[in-house]
Amino acid sequence: MQPENIEHIRHSLAHLLAAAVLKHFPDTNPTLGPAIENGFYYDFEFQNPLKESDLEKIESTMRELLPTWSTFTCEEVTPAHAKEFFANNRYKLELIEEIEAKGEPITFYTSGQGDTQLTDLCRGGHVTDMRNIPSDCFKLDSLAGAYWRGSEKNKMLTRIYGLAFSTKKELDEYITMQAEAEKRDHRKIGSALKLFTISQLVGSGLPLFQPKGTILRKELENYLWDLHKDKGYDRVWTPHLAKEDLYKVSGHAGHYLDDMFSVHGGTSKEDFFVKPMNCPHHMQIFADNQFSYRDMPVRYFEPATVYRDEKTGQLSGLTRVRALTQDDGHLFCRVSQIENEITTIVGIIKDFYTTMGMMEGYWVRLSVRGDDTENYLGEDSVWETAESALKNVCDLEKLNYKVGKGEAAFYGPKLDFMFKDAIGREWQLATVQCDFNLPKRFELSFTNEKGEKEQPVVIHRAISGSLERFIGVAIEHFGGAFPTWLSPVQVAIIPVSEKHLDYAHTVKHLLSGFSIRTELFDGNDSLGKRIREAKMNKIPYVLVIGDKEIAENSVTVEKRGSEEKGVSTPINDFVTTITNEIKNRSI
Repeated sequence: MQPENIEHIRHSLAHLLAAAVLKHFPDTNPTLGPAIENGFYYDFEFQNPLKESDLEKIESTMRELLPTWSTFTCEEVTPAHAKEFFANNRYKLELIEEIEAKGEPITFYTSGQGDTQLTDLCRGGHVTDMRNIPSDCFKLDSLAGAYWRGSEKNKMLTRIYGLAFSTKKELDEYITMQAEAEKRDHRKIGSALKLFTISQLVGSGLPLFQPKGTILRKELENYLWDLHKDKGYDRVWTPHLAKEDLYKVSGHAGHYLDDMFSVHGGTSKEDFFVKPMNCPHHMQIFADNQFSYRDMPVRYFEPATVYRDEKTGQLSGLTRVRALTQDDGHLFCRVSQIENEITTIVGIIKDFYTTMGMMEGYWVRLSVRGDDTENYLGEDSVWETAESALKNVCDLEKLNYKVGKGEAAFYGPKLDFMFKDAIGREWQLATVQCDFNLPKRFELSFTNEKGEKEQPVVIHRAISGSLERFIGVAIEHFGGAFPTWLSPVQVAIIPVSEKHLDYAHTVKHLLSGFSIRTELFDGNDSLGKRIREAKMNKIPYVLVIGDKEIAENSVTVEKRGSEEKGVSTPINDFVTTITNEIKNRSI
């Protein structure tokens, strides 16, 4: 048998799920059931609430039905016939009316036999033969509530999620990865390690960073600046508010206001918007200068917090928030300088993600124009130069890239970097975008060699994406066991008893003098319990101090993850070891 398309497998299994549900709950209204990443789902209107325990019998029925299903037969039907067939399903009727209004064909797909046969309203995309699907390559995963068509104004339906892969091995690997992901959940680890807090009094999607989480943020910010400071970037600062006029010029007012927060001045009575992005502000900084071609490129760097009115149901810990701090950079350059600038940015991205241990298995999407060039802003020659520059950088830097034709933004081509974390999940993080739109809208210019005004190209770039989201990813990537340079606490100092406390303070003072972050575990608990607590806090180094260590001016070192028991080490040797590790940002 020929292997089947995985998307078709997943969509076909959604049909099978609907048939199994209707066998057990015949008065249920099926609505929509698409293939999704890693599987499929189907939304149903049940007369009575479905329980998690019902999934097992539904899944069992799917396996029973699978051998009795073969091909899907397609029939194009009239709107009248479709409405009559689904007369008791208002959700299908709504879809039929939309298809009819667009003048598109209405198609039914049927598979199965006898009383388990299912005919569904569908556009297609199925396997050639259901018997090609291994019975052990899928599993029903979970239940969730889902508003019809994703609108909170509509009725809440029951969504059944399923996992599906080409083989049982792939399914098992994914389930194992999900179990590991649950253990690494940044919300649980962040709470346990006291990194950040979500307060309902403050508001959903507005995380508060605890002292240890703030150290983590600052270390990342400092590293990002270290990667930029010798490459011609200048730091800038912009306010969190702006008048609507700014967003009218940038074009965001016409398309983005619903996703922005508005503010009304109590004294001034003026109306403002809380900024959702930094680029319009940076355009104003550039515009207030008289640059010549000798000044180009001009590079601005600002790790600034912006605010976006994300839907409450989509918020999740640090990975989806309303207050996000972008490690934002905007470069203003000539068309001829695009390639050099992108090369520098790609070098920064490589350095950053190599340090994070995330370069293995990465890939890059090079998004270029489609054939409908009239829908893109900017001259053909500028687009061709910019796209060629991005492709040249991908080739010269030996990036693992794929070309996404038609996936460019209307204002310019871009590179999006996809990285995998320690358990193989893919995250879109860094991005580099050329922009021919904002320079035109803000009428930006510099003076060229002929004394004429020339419009710059703007390059938007973010290395970590947003600090909040990247911290969430990093917590899960490292499982909370951060490399020493990034760890909020780098060394735990544990005196065996109270008589060793003075020497412990001496060690703490010495390490603090080298900017090593320490915590003294000097409570009344037993030595073993204090050591376990330090390890539970995932501190890279535990130093135990007793009589021998005082006599020898040493410390007994236990390194996180090492199978060696505590090793007695002269204190100066330990300082040399850890300072080199921090300086080199070793993983």
